[in-house]
Amino acid sequence: MMLPDGLHDVPPDRIAAVVTSLEMKSRPAARPELSGPWRLQRMTRPEPDTYRSLYGKIGDEWIWFSRLMMSDDELTAIIHDPKVEVYGLAVSGVLEGLLELDFRTDGEAELAFFGVTPSLVGGGAARWLMNRALELVWQRPIARLWVHTCTLDHPNALAFYMRSGFVPFRRQIEIAPDPRLQGMSLASRGRTPVLATAS
Repeated sequence: MMLPDGLHDVPPDRIAAVVTSLEMKSRPAARPELSGPWRLQRMTRPEPDTYRSLYGKIGDEWIWFSRLMMSDDELTAIIHDPKVEVYGLAVSGVLEGLLELDFRTDGEAELAFFGVTPSLVGGGAARWLMNRALELVWQRPIARLWVHTCTLDHPNALAFYMRSGFVPFRRQIEIAPDPRLQGMSLASRGRTPVLATAS
């Protein structure tokens, strides 16, 4: 359904975001990166709680909630799939970044989740992690890598993806139950207000 022009009310127990999908169809030139105490660590068949802990550590402020709402069985089916690769960005042995690559569709890859913890934002870690992501993806015989971001994400996320070589191709409006009413993504409240009260 196409929304008509104009403002549209969003129920107070819902959140809304503008979602932009982006893609690249060939490997771009590597962007300059800073060196740092960073190491890419493959997370082979991570436990759901381990995954959720890192996911929340990175995404709480940006209302990353989809994986938090899943049951253990639903989440495990994804992150243990042999065509899904999960990596952590380790700093002195502590995971401070997440890279998840989804190869379940033949001929393409999705950058399903990508981010670093607040303490690393702006320090070069995200660029380093993106360069590793592009190296991993374009070793494969794929024709397309895609990602989506939204207006709830870090304000520089869309520009970062475009600087990385992604090209926007689709814009959508997403409306979903506000996860803050269930105690999730609470760090976002100062930036994105909660309009309803928890029941």
